[in-house]
Amino acid sequence: MFHRIGRAVVRHPVWTIVAWLVAAVAIVATAPSLPSNSDESSFLPSSYQSIKAMDLQEKAFPSAFTPSAIVLYQRSDNAPLTAADKADITKITTALDGKHIDQVQKVVAGTESKDGKYDTAYVQMDKKSQGQPKQADAAKALRTDSKDLAKGTHLKVQVGGQAAQNLDQQDAGNTSDAVALIGSLLIIIITLLIIFRSPLIAIMPLVILMGLVFTTSNGLIAYATKLFGLQANSSISALLIVVVLGVGTDYFLFLMFRYRERLRAGDEPKEAMINSVTRVGEAIASAAGAVIISFLALALSTLGFLTQLGPALAILVAVTLIAGLTLFPAICSLIPPKALFWPGKKWHLEPSGTRFTSIGRMLGRRSGLVAIVSGLVMLLLALGTLGYKADYDLASGSIPKTKESMVVQDSMQKAYSAGAADPTSVFLTSTDGKPLNGVDFTAYKDKLSQADGVASATFDQSTGLNKDHTTALFNLTLKYSGASDKAIAAVGDVRTAAKNNAPPGTEAVVGGTSSIYRDINAAVNHDYRTVFPVAAILIMVILGLLLRSIVAPWYLIASVALGFGATLGATVLIFGRGSGLIFMLPIIMYLFVVAIGTDYNILMIARLREEAREGREPREAAAEALRHAGPTIASAGFILAATFATLMLSGNSFLTEMGFAIAFGIVVAAFVMAMFFTPSLTALIGHAAWWPGHADRAVGSDDAGVVAAGAGGGSYDAPELDETGRR
Repeated sequence: MFHRIGRAVVRHPVWTIVAWLVAAVAIVATAPSLPSNSDESSFLPSSYQSIKAMDLQEKAFPSAFTPSAIVLYQRSDNAPLTAADKADITKITTALDGKHIDQVQKVVAGTESKDGKYDTAYVQMDKKSQGQPKQADAAKALRTDSKDLAKGTHLKVQVGGQAAQNLDQQDAGNTSDAVALIGSLLIIIITLLIIFRSPLIAIMPLVILMGLVFTTSNGLIAYATKLFGLQANSSISALLIVVVLGVGTDYFLFLMFRYRERLRAGDEPKEAMINSVTRVGEAIASAAGAVIISFLALALSTLGFLTQLGPALAILVAVTLIAGLTLFPAICSLIPPKALFWPGKKWHLEPSGTRFTSIGRMLGRRSGLVAIVSGLVMLLLALGTLGYKADYDLASGSIPKTKESMVVQDSMQKAYSAGAADPTSVFLTSTDGKPLNGVDFTAYKDKLSQADGVASATFDQSTGLNKDHTTALFNLTLKYSGASDKAIAAVGDVRTAAKNNAPPGTEAVVGGTSSIYRDINAAVNHDYRTVFPVAAILIMVILGLLLRSIVAPWYLIASVALGFGATLGATVLIFGRGSGLIFMLPIIMYLFVVAIGTDYNILMIARLREEAREGREPREAAAEALRHAGPTIASAGFILAATFATLMLSGNSFLTEMGFAIAFGIVVAAFVMAMFFTPSLTALIGHAAWWPGHADRAVGSDDAGVVAAGAGGGSYDAPELDETGRR
C-alpha cells in the first residue's frame, strides 16, 4: 500500500500539491467559528453533585446573586481605609453599577476586611454567558472604568473573580502561543540546518506545517467541535502549535533520513523517494496510529477539557500523517537533490565511521548490561511518583501570579477568610415538591457550621427560600482557599453533614467552586482507571499487528510505562513539592509519553526487524539498527523535546509543568528507552521476541516468503541495502 502511495505522489506531485491547496482553502473557508469556554464547571457532566447544585440554583433561585467578578479596594499606601476613602468606595461602586456595562447586571457593595485595609464590591453577570469571552470583555471594561473613577482619590482598585481570571487567562494564552511558536520555529530551523546543512530543508517543513497542515487541522477541529458538541477551550492553542511542529518535523525527518540513505545507496532520485515512502510508510503510519488512538482514548474522559483536547490532537496528528506520506514527498520529488541539499556537498557520501556505529557495537556486545543500566535509570526516577499530589487550581496554574486577578485572589485570602472568594452553597430541597414546612432551618444551619473546615454558615429567611418554599439556600464560607486540598476535603465533610442532617422528605446537594473541584477529583480518578488501560491495550494491538508478534508488544508497552513512571517521578521531584502538579498533567503526560515513546520504539524495532531479515543474528541486528535508526531518533527526539520545552517560557505554571514533563519524557523515550533499553532487550530475548510469527526470518529461509519493506508497508522481493549498498 505504501509503495503505491509513494509511486502515486512522486509521479503526480503537482496534482498532489493542488489537491492539498484546494482542500485546505475549502475547509478553512467553510469551517465554523470556535467559541471558547473557560468555566471549570463545563468540565463535568450533569451527573456530578456540584453540577446538580448549579442546575438547582438556576431553577430555584434564578435571580440569586452569584458574583462573576470582585472589585477590591485598598489605599495606595496600604494604610487602613479612612472615612473619606469609604465614601469614595461607595461613589465608585454606585458609578460602576450605573454604567450598565454589557453582561453586568448589577454591582453591589461588599464587606470590609477585619484589618480595615480592604473593601469589596461584587459584580453579577449574565449566568447564561458564564465562562464565555464576552464576560472577559466585561471584566476588562470594569478594570478600565474603575481605575478611571478612582483617579484623584487615594484608592487602588483591582478587579478579580472568575470573569477577570478568564480575561487574564486569555492574555496569558496569547503570550504562550507566541512564545511556543517563535521558540519552536527557531529550534527546528537551527537543528535542521545543523543536520542537513540545507536552508531549504530547514524552512520547508515549517512552511508546510504552519501554512497548510495547521490551518487545515484547525478547520477540521472546528467542524468536529460543533458536530459532536465538544467544549472549546482557548488554552489548547499553544499545545496544538507545538504538536504540529514537533510531530510534523519528526515525520519529515523520518522521510528525509531514509531518502538520503537511498540516494547514498545509488537509487535514482524519484525511485529513492518512492522507496523511502515504501520503507518508512508503515513505521510512520503505525506511530501516528498509536498517537491518534492514545488521544482518542481521551474521548472516554468525563472532563470536558480532555474530551475536546483528545479529538483535536487526534485530528491534528492524522492530518500531519497524511502530509508526511503525500505532501512532503510530492514537494521534495519536484526538487533535484543537489538543490534540495544545497549548499551541502557531502549529502551523497556515507560517513566512514559514526558515533552511533560505536554505540551500536557496544550495545550488541553488552546487551545485558545496557538493558540493566537503562532500565535502572528509569526505575529510580519512577520512585519520585510516590510523592505525587494533585493541584486543582487550574486558574492559578494557567495564569501568572503577577496578573491582576491572581493578585486580588491572594489579597483576599490574606485579608478575609481564605474561602471568602469561593463561597460554598448548600441547597436543601423537598423530594415530593411540597413546601419545607416545619423544617428548623437554624438548627440545620448550625449543623452545617459544625462540619470540619467551615468558617461560617448563614441562612436568610427572606432570601434563602425560593418562591414555592420547596428549596432553601445556605451560604458557607470555608477556612481554606477554594482549590486547596483542605477545602476539597472540607466539602466532603459538608456533603456528609448536609446529607446526614437533612430532615425526612428532603435531600441536600452542595455547590460552589470547591465542590466542583471535588467532583473533578473524582472524574480524574475515573479517567485514570479508564483512559490509561484503554490507550495501552489499543497501542498493544497496533504493535502486535505491525510486528506480527504477541511477545514484543508486552515488553515494548512495559518499557513505555517505565518511561512514563520516570517522567512523572522527575516532574514530581522538580515541581510537585509545593501545592502539587496540576490535576490534568498525569493524563496528558501519559498520553504523550506513551504515544511518542511508542513512536520511537516502532521506528527502532522496525529497523531492527529489517536488519534481522538481512540474515543478522539478534545482537548484530540490534547494533545495526542503532547505527541506522539512532541518528533519526536522536534528531527527532531532540527537536520534539526542545519544541515542548518552549512552553516553559510562557510564564504559565501549567504550561511550564507540561512543557518540562513532556520534553523530559521525550528525552527518556528517545535517548534511554528507544535507543538503549528496547533494542538491548530485544537482542537478549532473541528470536522469541517475534513469536508466534517469523518477522525476523532472514530472506531466503523457508518461511520468510516475501520480505515486508522494513519500516514500510508494501512488499518487495529484494533485501534492503544499507547506505554502502551491501546486503
